[in-house]
Amino acid sequence: MILTVSDQDRVRTLVLNRPDALNAFNEALYDATADALLEAATDPQVAVVLLTGAGRAFSAGTDLLEMHRMATDPTFERGKHGFIGLVDALVDFPKPLVVAVNGIGLGIGATILGFADLAFIAADARLKCPFTSLGVAPEAASSYLFPALVGRQDAAWMLLSAEWVSAEEAREMGLVRQVCPADRLLDVAREHASLLARRPISSLVAVKRAMTEPHRAAIRDARDRENAAFAELMGGPANLEALSAFAEGREPDFTGLPPGW
Repeated sequence: MILTVSDQDRVRTLVLNRPDALNAFNEALYDATADALLEAATDPQVAVVLLTGAGRAFSAGTDLLEMHRMATDPTFERGKHGFIGLVDALVDFPKPLVVAVNGIGLGIGATILGFADLAFIAADARLKCPFTSLGVAPEAASSYLFPALVGRQDAAWMLLSAEWVSAEEAREMGLVRQVCPADRLLDVAREHASLLARRPISSLVAVKRAMTEPHRAAIRDARDRENAAFAELMGGPANLEALSAFAEGREPDFTGLPPGW
């Protein structure tokens, strides 16, 4: 199974389970994760969702080999939800979402933290928003959520530079609540999730709604702007060079692109 689901003490744990692909999101994993969030949202026995990854990565972001096919193959069949459907499920998820970043987090593996109500990260984990190195735009409303979470300067660096951010830097920014020893990460995350899950679900939902409702319109507007920019840039000269370089196992060279790219 590409996503494992388990329940304990009103906490539903979702584990991204493509360890050989560093839990990169293909269309199937986007669909499975969106479906799991939609199911948890309406399940009266679930108070909290805890999300983590299997193996040495949290998530390497979108599966770039599949993205290359998507950008170049007009017959490629997209999933039921896809990336946009997962983001919609995250925007609308009404219960506390706890994220435990157990290893590297790239792309959606980093921007998903914008939707986390509590986030914990292993001390040896790292985060990267690789959008400019892929010739595309930001995603998952990160252009709105990250400045709100960490301030404009740190958000601009993460979104513009495509450089790695260490676990401690992520904590200093305010992107995560706590840095944990790798062997304690899940225990710490589960302790917090279980504490929340002992509270009335109705109160948890009310508190989260009160906190997020003022931002919903801005999040959706940011998502729409990002999706439009992403669609415009995907398959363009910079993106195709980045994806071709990835498929060929080399560094992209953007110096020969047409002016303006």
